[in-house]
Amino acid sequence: MAHHLPPTERRDRLNAVVFHGSMAGILVFLVLTMTFTEAAGAFFDTGLAWVSETFGWYYMLAVVAYLVFVVAIGLSRFGSIRLGPDHSRPEFSTLSWASMLFAAGIGIDLLFFSVAEPVAHYLAPPDLTPESQEAMRNAVVQTFMHWGLSGWGLYVLMGMSLAYFSYRHRLPLAIRSALYPLLGKRIHGPIGNAVDITAVISTVFGIATSLGIGVMQLNYGLNYMFDVPESLSVQVILIVLVVVLATVSVVSGVEKGIRRLSEFNMLLALALLLFVLFQGQTLKLLDMAVNNAGDYLSSFVARSFDTYAFAGNAANEWKMWWTLFFWGGGSPGRPSSACSWHAFRAGVPFASSSPAPCSSRWPS
Repeated sequence: MAHHLPPTERRDRLNAVVFHGSMAGILVFLVLTMTFTEAAGAFFDTGLAWVSETFGWYYMLAVVAYLVFVVAIGLSRFGSIRLGPDHSRPEFSTLSWASMLFAAGIGIDLLFFSVAEPVAHYLAPPDLTPESQEAMRNAVVQTFMHWGLSGWGLYVLMGMSLAYFSYRHRLPLAIRSALYPLLGKRIHGPIGNAVDITAVISTVFGIATSLGIGVMQLNYGLNYMFDVPESLSVQVILIVLVVVLATVSVVSGVEKGIRRLSEFNMLLALALLLFVLFQGQTLKLLDMAVNNAGDYLSSFVARSFDTYAFAGNAANEWKMWWTLFFWGGGSPGRPSSACSWHAFRAGVPFASSSPAPCSSRWPS
């Protein structure tokens, strides 16, 4: 496949059409939403409701299909294919790779939603009595559904396809490359540019959502601990600091920047997890973790296909703002070049299953 590709497409370089097209799209979007705030809010709410009502069933079915597909690939003979040349070996250790998976895949979202989401489901469950014992038990399990195997299956699918075509067939590390079997050389033209522009804009807005949630959480924590005022100016300063740190990390490269920052994040997260475990009701927390894991596994199939078809409008609205919002936002995936030299068989089971039990420990 690779010998049919233009030589200039085999190296990382700035694609002026994609760059300027993405910048123009983002700026137009920002100007319109900031100028017509209320109209934009109503438009997006209407669009989200329409997508949920029309394609909600498809999202639920697709997530299950993607998970089954990546697991089947990992267990089949295709699982021995390396995401790079046949003689290549892993560029990073499994621990470093796992750290980057966590940092890129969930980041600060898990720390925020591990508390906020179970509480929200407990106070306002889709089809149970609020603040009941049943709602409490269901809240954590429902959180597992959003942060467990299903969501990571989406990440694995996109990361696997990008890594395969980029590192094994030397196509650009871009969404267009995953469409090469369908579009052929046309990915190097206007169609490919349109695909990448859409992907860049979607990714930027997805990162902005995660960053906004994290900054509000950080601002609240600083206010609680050090009386730092909760204000827009403080949040802007925090955003600038985060962007600067992230930029330094990316510019430093995967080896020096992203890997070390990811490992440091994992150490902090692990320290916090152990602190909560041993400073809290340790035995109670362990009991809940085992119980929640059992509830999650025993109800996984039923919950994966539960579209709340008979639960009424309130439950379907809940599904729109929670399940579909999570899985719709996660579908582009966050591939990491750290997986470039791992085989399918090692990468698929680990990336789709290893983060899931670790993610589930937070809500427990």
